[in-house]
Amino acid sequence: MRLAAYLLALCAASAAAQDYPSKPIRLILPQSPGSATDVLARLIAPKMSEALGQPLVIDNRAGAGGIVGAETAAKAPPDGYTVLVGASAWITVSPHTYKKLNYDPLTELVPVSLFAISQVLLVVNPVVPATNVRELVALMKAKPGELNMASAGVGSSSHLAGVLLTTVTDTRALHVPYKGAGGSIGAVLAGEAHWTFTPMQGPLGFVRAGKLRALAVGGTSRSSALPDVPTVAESGYPDYELASWYGWLVPRGTPLAVIERLRAATVSVMNSPELREQVMNQGAEPKTTTPAEFSRFIRAEYERIGRVVKAAGVTAE
Repeated sequence: MRLAAYLLALCAASAAAQDYPSKPIRLILPQSPGSATDVLARLIAPKMSEALGQPLVIDNRAGAGGIVGAETAAKAPPDGYTVLVGASAWITVSPHTYKKLNYDPLTELVPVSLFAISQVLLVVNPVVPATNVRELVALMKAKPGELNMASAGVGSSSHLAGVLLTTVTDTRALHVPYKGAGGSIGAVLAGEAHWTFTPMQGPLGFVRAGKLRALAVGGTSRSSALPDVPTVAESGYPDYELASWYGWLVPRGTPLAVIERLRAATVSVMNSPELREQVMNQGAEPKTTTPAEFSRFIRAEYERIGRVVKAAGVTAE
């Protein structure tokens, strides 16, 4: 009797997966509107809606460096109708900077696919007398703790990026946390803060307009959006490496057929020349993976970021 009930339930789940999606999908975005992640997701969501045949409704759940939204997604029904916009801040950074989370990103959220990789960009207010990383480092050495470093919040990926820079350069800055990347970028624009690291799509327009000065990118290679801007490693600090990534995750227990449907739609959408150009204009690089590849990527990033957080002593509590 139990076996028959199990088989019946299995068949029902399989049929539901084959019909997926049959209603709108909630896309949980753990940042506020206008953030770097929000900008990218809103570019891609309409194309995903077309590919899936159902609307993707963006649900901004900002708070606590992204963990509010991530927890909401992790605890949602595993039916494919809740998808999390995953990013390094709430998947690989927060578990190391917060003493306790109400979700485990490695076990309660299942990777579907990456959709983009983005550089973190080091920018300064144009009045700061530094045109490269070495000159900024010299300023911080001359005035220990006097230059303000803005971030998107305590324990955020931008906080980590800034602390990593001061760690590898043996300098000190005054950390000033804001509520999200928009706040930290605005602070540098207004002169409240001297410099910040942030995903490139946020400050890119201001850099192109001459309102912010870009000194370096944090990844291992230059960005096609700003090819003349060197990496921090190229600038003389080879131990520096940090980038942002974005991908879809779903609650544990989501049917494999649903995960594959979402992955296939992602690959199709991100291969669109028009969308690829739009994403690259935002300073990000389109990239897709299989669920297994994405899982290995997250695990490797989780372990690498953990070592950085421990060495730098970053904590959000």
